Amino acid sequence: MSDTPFGFGLPPEEPENGDEGKKKDPAGGGQGSGGNPFGANPFGFGGLPGMGGPGGADNPFAAMFGSLNPSDLGAAFQQLGQMLSYEGGPVNWDMAKQIARQVVAQGTADGVKDASVGPAEKSAVEEAVRLADLWLDQVTSLPSGANTAVAWSRAEWVEATLPAWQQLVDPVAERVGSAMGEVLPEEMQAMAGPLIGMMRSMGGAMFGQQIGQAVGALAGEVVGSTDVGLPLGPAGRAALLPLNIEAFGKDLGVPSDEVRLYLALREAAHQRLFAHVPWLRAHLFGAVEGYARGIKVDTSKLEEAVGQLDPTHPEQLQEALQQGMFQPQDTPEQKAALARLETALALVEGWVDAVVHEAAKSRLTSADALRETLRRRRASGGPAEQTFATLIGLELRPRRLRDAARLWASLTDARGVDGRDGLWEHPDMLPTATDLDDPDGFVHREHLDFSELDKMLGEAARGENPEDGDTEK
Repeated sequence: MSDTPFGFGLPPEEPENGDEGKKKDPAGGGQGSGGNPFGANPFGFGGLPGMGGPGGADNPFAAMFGSLNPSDLGAAFQQLGQMLSYEGGPVNWDMAKQIARQVVAQGTADGVKDASVGPAEKSAVEEAVRLADLWLDQVTSLPSGANTAVAWSRAEWVEATLPAWQQLVDPVAERVGSAMGEVLPEEMQAMAGPLIGMMRSMGGAMFGQQIGQAVGALAGEVVGSTDVGLPLGPAGRAALLPLNIEAFGKDLGVPSDEVRLYLALREAAHQRLFAHVPWLRAHLFGAVEGYARGIKVDTSKLEEAVGQLDPTHPEQLQEALQQGMFQPQDTPEQKAALARLETALALVEGWVDAVVHEAAKSRLTSADALRETLRRRRASGGPAEQTFATLIGLELRPRRLRDAARLWASLTDARGVDGRDGLWEHPDMLPTATDLDDPDGFVHREHLDFSELDKMLGEAARGENPEDGDTEK
């Protein structure tokens, strides 16, 4: 978990040309001349090295306003007023979107700017997904889950995935927002109404800044819509980001068409799983929410910040929040939620790893190298893990990806493709964390057959009355 899980600063101005990343005033001092508009620390926005302006090291507001041209001050104070007057939900998602798009427009650390996807790139992605689905037809019983194949720019990825981020982050943001209203004694809350309202507005803005910065940074590295093991994009839409795919394969020594096709296989495999296992999406998002419910907000730091809050020194609240407020509780419920999520992620990623390898191993000469590269990228904690660890104190690392992949491969050998994929019919049929310790035991164990139960439930839903002799007690 990040040491600075919250931070806020003045949101940078939305670029005039949107996805092209051009500033309204390239020569202005408000946002610098490229790179990270927030300074060296992407998640702490005030009082940090690298922020310009006099007094920046000690006063984040001086840092934010001191480097602005006089012509920019009006817009700056207007945006500050919008931040403090926000009355929406626990996260200012308008601000999150604005920040994310601005981070995307600034480009990545290597100087690569976002760009619109051209016709040739769109055609290449569509062809790769089409071919990937043909190959997957031979190694899985789950039919295609991609109604369309799209090539996204980084800005388009931000737009398409924000609804999923909202579903994932709002539960924990709500807890923090509630804590901000509970830190004052009950008898003082009526008198301090305006202060509480301001704190909640600041909380929504801080979350919006934090999420916008994180999602914007993540958009510079993801290669599709399922990199984090969760379905972040619209259902049925297989998406790849050509610009990021090019950066991913740059130093691998692998032909670009093979890199694109291998990543298309992974995206298409994820789409099949999420499209044809109807309970899986709710299971994964529910596990994240269950974990978030168990996070304890350290109200003592909020109480201290409120008690010492001086309107002439608003950076005090910022400094207190930068010390961290999340304390995951060491309770059986919290441990169970975390174990459920980690196991589910491992099973999803392990299944994708296994079926993609089966489809690619005889067709792509670089299949083994690409498989190992992606395994290390996921297991070592890539941008997705850092994003979630910062936002809600949760790592989305499939720690047992290799164990899960071996188990799915063994199931294929022992039961065939249909027997392996049939386990996704019901969550109770899936391997558990214990089964990952003993894959051979699970593979050769007899499992319950849910087909008769499903048949009975279907008949009951249709109002049919099966004969007594056709049902088993």
